[in-house]
Amino acid sequence: MAKYAVIDIGTNSIKFHVAEKDDQGNWSVVTDRAEIARLGEGLQQTGEISQEAMKRNAQAIKKMVEEAKQMGVETIAAVGTMALRSAKNAAAFVEKVNQECGIAIEILPGEEEARLSYIAVKSGVGLAEGQLVIFDTGGGSTEFIFGKGDEIEKKFSLNVGAVRFTEEYLKSDPVKEQEYQQAVAAIEDALNQLSFDEKVDALVGMGGTMSNLGAIKHKLSVYDPDIIQGSKLSLQDVEEQIELFKSKTIEERKQIVGLQPKRADVILAGAIIVRTILKKAGVDFATISDRGLRHGLIVDRFGK
Repeated sequence: MAKYAVIDIGTNSIKFHVAEKDDQGNWSVVTDRAEIARLGEGLQQTGEISQEAMKRNAQAIKKMVEEAKQMGVETIAAVGTMALRSAKNAAAFVEKVNQECGIAIEILPGEEEARLSYIAVKSGVGLAEGQLVIFDTGGGSTEFIFGKGDEIEKKFSLNVGAVRFTEEYLKSDPVKEQEYQQAVAAIEDALNQLSFDEKVDALVGMGGTMSNLGAIKHKLSVYDPDIIQGSKLSLQDVEEQIELFKSKTIEERKQIVGLQPKRADVILAGAIIVRTILKKAGVDFATISDRGLRHGLIVDRFGK
């Protein structure tokens, strides 16, 4: 069977996805994992990717490319999202990866990122008819897609991400109440332009923040995508986890079952973003999609 790979380079993590397609066009996952490499570390302050972040991420990508080649993949698609859309020196990083890893990174516009995410969710979560809203909250931005059935009605990207608000507001360890309140106010303000004209019939959340909140709810010491895919995360779940994160230092958060240790510093901001979206949508819960941009990209590019 033909194998294909996607390397999805985000603000906070790099996702590596390899899948194979049979003669009937059906896909099966060979490997799917994320490495927290923090390309966007310090980007909010400087507007640039640091040399250390460039080196760290290029090394991670090189290992993924080597692994893909060992698996015998036919093609590797490498894409970048918010960090590479906004960094002044994005071209220097793209060139570095091209020289060191032998692959060209395509920087996706926010709307294309949203379209591919919609494809992924529609192919992976059985949803009722009606108003579907999908959000994908990452380290640097949050993408929103409004649709009905197979039709996307609108899609947009907002510069609301967990890394950015952590670096800007949640600086103490443990977080001070004043910092927390400032972060809540700033996130609510940043999401002020988000409006829901119709009743939301289904809200689906994707990305590392959502899957980690789900893994904490289910107390998964080993991440299991089959448990997370299609599971529900309620507003009460999120409220309880926010209180849990607030009460702990970063080192203490690392001991929480289900939380990736490298997300311990940014998970509070991520949870506040999720809570704000749930409240604005007027719903009691969101469905978690373990499928993301990488799944949509592989089907869109290689599924023909």
